[in-house]
Amino acid sequence: MSSASLLRVAVRGPTQTFFRAYRPVAPSRASAAIVPGLIAGSSLNFSTTVSRRSEHQDETFEEFTARYEKEFDSVQDVFELQRNLNNAFAYDLVPSPSVLQAALKAARRVNDYPTAVRVFEGVKAKVENNGQYEQYLTELKALREELGIVLKEDLYPEEAK
Repeated sequence: MSSASLLRVAVRGPTQTFFRAYRPVAPSRASAAIVPGLIAGSSLNFSTTVSRRSEHQDETFEEFTARYEKEFDSVQDVFELQRNLNNAFAYDLVPSPSVLQAALKAARRVNDYPTAVRVFEGVKAKVENNGQYEQYLTELKALREELGIVLKEDLYPEEAK
């Protein structure tokens, strides 16, 4: 096709025989009865995914603590440890000292010292103020000394200021 004929088609516009105009047709009552997504106001008009409910939707803090203590007790490798820590810290709460104790013991069991130090960084980021962080440190001081875990503030004192 030469450039002149392309220009002619562009100037004239599409012909009825080559292109068809799209005209939306409202569904009839019969077709709407067959396909539930065509019903006006149906929630199926925008999404076809099924809403999922969490199995831990109405979980109390005590149930949360017991569940994560059990999960950290069964950790076998670094991936599981870090996945459980990410999941525990993803909630809108700070894990209890007993959960952190189980996480620190799991870090020692899988021989992952950096993750043990990062547990305390996660707590520091999660608490509301420095006083709460100090309470966690005093609560877990004996375990920290037993496992030989040094805090990031002690490792890099110039960054703590």
